Amino acid sequence: MFAQLILKSGRDRSVVNRHPWVFSGAIKTYPDAENGDVIAVVTNNGQLLGYGFYSPKSQITCRIFHFGEAPAAGFDAAFWQGKIERALHLRHQLIDPKTTTCYRLLHAEGDFLPGIIADVYGPVVVAQVLIKGTEHIYPMLEAALLEAGFKHIYLKQKENSGFLEAVQLPKGWRTEPCPMPVRVQEHGLMFDINVETGQKTGFFIDQRENRLLTQQFSAGKKVLNAFSYTGGFSLYALAGGAREVHSVDISKDAIARANDLVELNFPGAKHLGVSADCFDYLKQTEEVYDLIVLDPPAFAKSAKAVNNAARGYKELNMVAMKKIAPGGLLFTYSCSQNITPDLFRKIVFGAAVDAGREVRILRQLSQADDHPINIYHPEGEYLKGLMLYVE
Repeated sequence: MFAQLILKSGRDRSVVNRHPWVFSGAIKTYPDAENGDVIAVVTNNGQLLGYGFYSPKSQITCRIFHFGEAPAAGFDAAFWQGKIERALHLRHQLIDPKTTTCYRLLHAEGDFLPGIIADVYGPVVVAQVLIKGTEHIYPMLEAALLEAGFKHIYLKQKENSGFLEAVQLPKGWRTEPCPMPVRVQEHGLMFDINVETGQKTGFFIDQRENRLLTQQFSAGKKVLNAFSYTGGFSLYALAGGAREVHSVDISKDAIARANDLVELNFPGAKHLGVSADCFDYLKQTEEVYDLIVLDPPAFAKSAKAVNNAARGYKELNMVAMKKIAPGGLLFTYSCSQNITPDLFRKIVFGAAVDAGREVRILRQLSQADDHPINIYHPEGEYLKGLMLYVE
């Protein structure tokens, strides 16, 4: 028997509709359980809705991983292995292993497995365990990953983050270490990824298809890749025939790695790496570009930060629009989960007004398809972008 979390009458609609989060304000009776335990979620009249991981100190008090009755064998190793096998089966349909060897394997609620993300870099899986409940089952998940044929597993925990709910799994290699960097391919381009020191799990895999889109429109253009990190968009622009590419990032190390990757893939290409604050660069540069990519870090990491973030996104896009040649393209993104697609469009509308340019939306963009969005969990759509034509 599992301890029961009982919802208030009239506050069960979202869970009945399969939203996987139970918020504290919807709870009538808390379960007699510990942080990370698997608990049953039931309505006020006793109807079983599903099972999830208990997080008593979080506003999201339960993250549901299974709706309906529990399987006859319970939530054993085979149950969790099945989730990983289904996630891997989906990626095999999405990814061409001949040209792409890095992708997201587990996308938390997007793969009905809350509290964990896992990215693949060739023979390496890089995982982040985000909640106590997933920590409890992690040994079974790790065994399933090894059974699937992955040789190296690295845990990249975010240290000193309250969101991690006292997860005690140590950062580091869980298997024999893989020499760094590991060379992977993405649409045939080569990237050297250091999973130990790189941002996120080592690379920004979620932009893969958007990078490919940039490639399709870069021929003959002068391109600015702002917030370039190690130059992902820059490589794709060069692959598409850009006549010149500038990569700008505040990190000197990132720019050095971008320069190395350009030389690896396109020796002698016309590429300039600039270590600078991107806001300052856009304000001060006299360069005019045919295509600009804006892929900044998250400006709004909480709901309280949305107003300040909106001002930041507006200023950034306004300044960029002023640096685009007539008939140029702007690819602009926000990875802030708290900035909705609708709000982002309104922000960019305001930037266009202030820039005094005629702007048209050509495409609305999102995260790569190996970052699936659970249709019952719209919060999983964290990356949004716009492809804009600037008159």
